[in-house]
Amino acid sequence: MKYINAVEVLPKSLIDEIQRYVSGKIVYIPQPEGIKNNWGSKTGAKEKIENRNRKIRFEKENGKTIDELMIKYHLSYDTIKKIVYVKK
Repeated sequence: MKYINAVEVLPKSLIDEIQRYVSGKIVYIPQPEGIKNNWGSKTGAKEKIENRNRKIRFEKENGKTIDELMIKYHLSYDTIKKIVYVKK
């Protein structure tokens, strides 16, 4: 979660009102109900992992062993197995 200074995004009147309740503290403001970002959608992490997993499956199909993939991708034996043998 990225920190944003309220002065940069909120009107002064709203900041004054918030300061009546909380001053000098960090306040979390949740998203409205029904709005939810999927994991990794903002950072691209999900896409990076999906690409990595595709590469792992491709390499396994082309003769690499699980031990070789473990070393190359710094993942455990069980993690490589889950990636390689996942139902598509």
